[in-house]
Formats: sequence, structure tokens, C-alpha cells
Amino acid sequence: MEQKKSLAHTSLLVLSLLSGQDLYGYQMITELERRSDHTFQMKEGTLYPVLKKLENSGYVTAYEAEANGRTRKYYHITQKGLKQLARESAEWSAYAHGVNSVLGFVTG
Repeated sequence: MEQKKSLAHTSLLVLSLLSGQDLYGYQMITELERRSDHTFQMKEGTLYPVLKKLENSGYVTAYEAEANGRTRKYYHITQKGLKQLARESAEWSAYAHGVNSVLGFVTG
């Protein structure tokens, strides 16, 4: 299957990753790839603008912490971000249901 080059729902994916724990950028990239069974391979040039947008919207906050002798910038989902995640998840679910219905994957 040809991999889609753009990620139209990156904020949904990033918020979902952060709903489980605080992560730094490279962790998000590798975790997204792992959870998606290598379907999504996000680049830093895609991730960091999304994180900045989420931060400016108040959906995530950033802080620095030391890990293994290195200072890393971690991202944390806010209460506002959790509400946005719920909204985007519901929208995606409705969209996916519609697509699956057209493709014949939904019965009844």
C-alpha cells in the first residue's frame, strides 16, 4: 500500500499520543510510527509546527527536563487539549464510519 505523504489529522494524532503521557519530539515520532504499525512516519518538520500550533491554542504546554544527561523539551496535554481531543476523535469516528459505509465495511 502506498503511504500517504501528508498527515491531514496530525493534531488528533499528537493529542492522542500526549493523552497517555508527556513526551518529547523524537518520542512522539517513534511512538506514532510504532502504534501505527509504520503507517505514519512523521518528520520533525511536520511535528514541530503542529506542536507550536497546539501550544498557541492552549492544548499543550511545554517544559524542559533532564533525561539521561540531556535537557529535553517535553509536551503535556492540557484540560483544554483533552476536550479538543474528544471533539476531534468524535469527528474522526463519524468520518471513518461514513467512509467505511461507502466501502461496504459497515453492515446494517
